[in-house]
Amino acid sequence: QVQLVESGGGLVQAGGSLRLSCVASGSIFSINAAGWYRQSPGKERELVARISRGGSTNYADSVTGRFTISRDNAKNTVYLQMNSLKPEDTGVYFCNVEVTSYSRLTYSWWGQGTQVTVSS
Repeated sequence: QVQLVESGGGLVQAGGSLRLSCVASGSIFSINAAGWYRQSPGKERELVARISRGGSTNYADSVTGRFTISRDNAKNTVYLQMNSLKPEDTGVYFCNVEVTSYSRLTYSWWGQGTQVTVSS
């Protein structure tokens, strides 16, 4: 089993910044790819940013240049630095990690989500 704990969400004015964190714990041999997704009211969950184990990143067009995803493999933690926030960034942000366990099985795990609200 793997547990993901997200933090850092909240209410911020447009133009402001937030930093989300996702800490993974449990039966973790290695974390492979990891990413942040968001679900806005009335919309499907969408990819915001993703990072490979080696550090390669990709971003949704809507956040490129404003958001930065990073990871600390020693701490089993993934971050999302969000700058120049816009009201349309509002939503529940979910962490997703691909974990290889000590038994060498690989599964995808989701966090519980953290609310980000950007006021205009």
